[in-house]
Amino acid sequence: MWASANRKWWIMVAAGTLSRGLAVLSCLVGEVEGVPLARISDQLGLPRSATHRILATLTDEGFVFQLKPSGNYALTLRVVGLGLRHLATSTITGLAKPVLARLARTSGQLVRLSLVDREQLIWVAKEQGAKSGLRYDADVDHGHVIPLDSTATGIAWLSALPEDRALRLVARQEPPRRHPVGPGMPRSLADVTARIREAREQGWARVHESNERGISAMAMPLVDAHSGEALGAVSIAGPSILLTEDRVREIVPALQQTVDELGGIAAALAGEAHRNES
Repeated sequence: MWASANRKWWIMVAAGTLSRGLAVLSCLVGEVEGVPLARISDQLGLPRSATHRILATLTDEGFVFQLKPSGNYALTLRVVGLGLRHLATSTITGLAKPVLARLARTSGQLVRLSLVDREQLIWVAKEQGAKSGLRYDADVDHGHVIPLDSTATGIAWLSALPEDRALRLVARQEPPRRHPVGPGMPRSLADVTARIREAREQGWARVHESNERGISAMAMPLVDAHSGEALGAVSIAGPSILLTEDRVREIVPALQQTVDELGGIAAALAGEAHRNES
């Protein structure tokens, strides 16, 4: 019994050390001139002594080095090398799938990634979170143009654009209706404008039985972390009876986390999608 308890204690200690080590590495990302120990300690809320031990270990393992004469800590090329080796055997869309899958598990619904293609939106990746029971599958939509006026995906993306451009795109599009539309379908350009403004104000869009009867959805725009350009959206869709107003608000933070993570590779995602079409 004592051996088992001791082993569990060491596992907990190791997990905590790993977590703090990764946090220290994150502090050094993008810091060409390095970061002083005191700033790392303050930023992570760690004692100076613990921060020094972590940095010493990372230095010994070749992930961090100390700049002279400042004494600041910076990342070595070993970290970059690990990333490049992983990228060499992965597609960018493949890298996005685990992030989408996590959101699908959290929401228990269909999660989809859409990307811009010549001022239209296309669904390019999806993960199903509902493993049994009542669920929504939209295989017929995959790879097709997304209606901008009646989907949460379309409204979310439009909310990240200048309003005059957004309304121009809506007025110009004649999207195919692949499903019987629901009672929540917008009836005028004024209705669409109101939805875009609401989405822009709260940071995400929601539709209820709009593009498809019996289905509700929510979405956030996917914005390139470097340029600020809106390159697509991430959406969650499911039966309206399950994706209620309360449930939608519960999973907004998880959707935000997903969009934030994918924002760093949004431009690469869009570029890969365009290459695959050509």
